[in-house]
Amino acid sequence: MGENNTKEDSVNQSKQGVKNDAKGLLTSIKKYLKELLDFREDTDHEATIEAIKADIPFKGATAWILIFAIFVASIGLNANSTAVVIGAMLISPLMGPILGIGSAFAINDIEVFKKSVVSLATMIVLSLLASFVFFYFFPLSEDTSELLGRTKPDIRDVLIAFFGGLALMVARTKKGTVASVIFGVAIATALMPPLCTAGYGLAKGFSGNSIGFVYALGAMYLFTINTIFIALATFLVLKLLSFPMYKYANAAKRKRYATIATVVGIAVMIPAFYTFINALEESRVNAQLKAYIKNEIATIESFQLIDENYEADKKVLKLNFFNEVTLAEKNMLESRLTTDPRYNRLKEVKIEVKGSDTKSFELITTAYTEKRQELQESKNIIAGLQKQIEDLQATIYGLNTRIEKDASKSNQKVIAFTRISKDAKIRFNEIEKIGFANILSSKDFIKIDTIPQVIIKWNSILPDSIISTKERELRGWLQSEMHLDTLFIEREK
Repeated sequence: MGENNTKEDSVNQSKQGVKNDAKGLLTSIKKYLKELLDFREDTDHEATIEAIKADIPFKGATAWILIFAIFVASIGLNANSTAVVIGAMLISPLMGPILGIGSAFAINDIEVFKKSVVSLATMIVLSLLASFVFFYFFPLSEDTSELLGRTKPDIRDVLIAFFGGLALMVARTKKGTVASVIFGVAIATALMPPLCTAGYGLAKGFSGNSIGFVYALGAMYLFTINTIFIALATFLVLKLLSFPMYKYANAAKRKRYATIATVVGIAVMIPAFYTFINALEESRVNAQLKAYIKNEIATIESFQLIDENYEADKKVLKLNFFNEVTLAEKNMLESRLTTDPRYNRLKEVKIEVKGSDTKSFELITTAYTEKRQELQESKNIIAGLQKQIEDLQATIYGLNTRIEKDASKSNQKVIAFTRISKDAKIRFNEIEKIGFANILSSKDFIKIDTIPQVIIKWNSILPDSIISTKERELRGWLQSEMHLDTLFIEREK
């Protein structure tokens, strides 16, 4: 019995030792994580608020820096260069008014809120004006992916603004930190490109293209949403760090301002969260649409999808195929869309299928190959006939030359018309037709003279003044070649 009790005590002590070690490990991990993630002790409340207030005024050098940064960003967006856009972010001062609005709500400082709103409005107007001037007068403005990417809010843009604002404020509240570049990038990432795109849209709209105003509205909507989420991030960080509320001498005034700040904050945040939910839902729908195209259409060899277009307002997915799509295949696509759990957000989406009017891609390929063969055969036949024509022309020319040589042996006055006509065409390219004959003529009806005559037809586009000059040149040349003292030229109309 004694030995059994001793063993049990030993086992219990071992278990208790393991429990103590586990508790000690958990305590150590908890302590480590707290030291790793807790930044409340490293916060300077007073210095943070003073720094935020110092960045709110928007005038003088800050205004010019913003204008130059907007121009740089506009060039980057126009050139579709991400590197240039990032360069503009590094020098952009777009941070003070946004942080001022967020901090004003957090500490209930109505005066900071008023100054921040005025500065923010000035910043928006100046930015829009600068980008508008650039894109309106710059001759190479065009729709680039960098520009079009800022015309419609996306869940990623919202997340960038929110987490950028969180990183910004955590860095701002840290004691002894000078991180202006970090602040500027955090804000400019979400605000600079939409403002430039809005200016581009306005310039395009005032140039006569109405789609530009659509771009401007989309970009300003994105800018507004990003501004709200950056302010929200500022508000949350300051509340988490328990920043002291602004003290008013009058308790009624403090209560009134607190009520105003609460109402305005709720009114602003409700559409922000609504937009966030819509953007998130739209991103999920688009992701499932891409998966559906990839899994259900791209994997079927008989389908040649040309393009697809999803109309979110009508919940219609339009599929344009190169091949013919049968009713059974269309039903199959609809069934997979509505029954597969992977596409649970697409159950209400309707499919509109447009197939090719031809029977199949193979038929088009076969017909194309056959027509190419027929065309090549026709080319070969034409080439053969052309060769025969050239050979016949050479034979005729040779026969004419021989006839003229034989005639010249028996009669020295025979003219080599074949050679002369070819030379005449080379020398006087405007000649369309030439003829030669010896005309028998009599003035007294007793004596008969032989008159050499050339009949010429000129190109109809030549004016009479030029034709007269060329006829004089032609007469002199023909008389020399034909060894004639007299030669008459008749012009054929």
